[in-house]
Amino acid sequence: MSAQPQEFTPEGPLPEKNLRAIRRALVVPQDREGFDAGLDVVLAEVRASLDLGRLSEFIHTWWLIACDSVKDPQGRRDVYERAAHVQELADGGQPIPRSGKTWRQLLAERGVER
Repeated sequence: MSAQPQEFTPEGPLPEKNLRAIRRALVVPQDREGFDAGLDVVLAEVRASLDLGRLSEFIHTWWLIACDSVKDPQGRRDVYERAAHVQELADGGQPIPRSGKTWRQLLAERGVER
């Protein structure tokens, strides 16, 4: 059984693979904050090591997130809302609710094939 590529139909054009375009494509404030904080760390690492490999990795990772942001901005917002809800439950000492479904079941419900 081989993996089949999923059709990607973004709502807008994909961002270019550069820092400015990637940051501009991030629609959720938490993503922009994470990008800015991560960039500061990566640039400090590059200055210390003089190795641009880590910067290339950072750009690629955030480009994927930016593509997801372009494709499904509401999905990005929902992720942060769910994470905040789970954190509130954990901070309150309450058990975190579980759906009782496996990853395969969840992916099948969303129409994602392996």
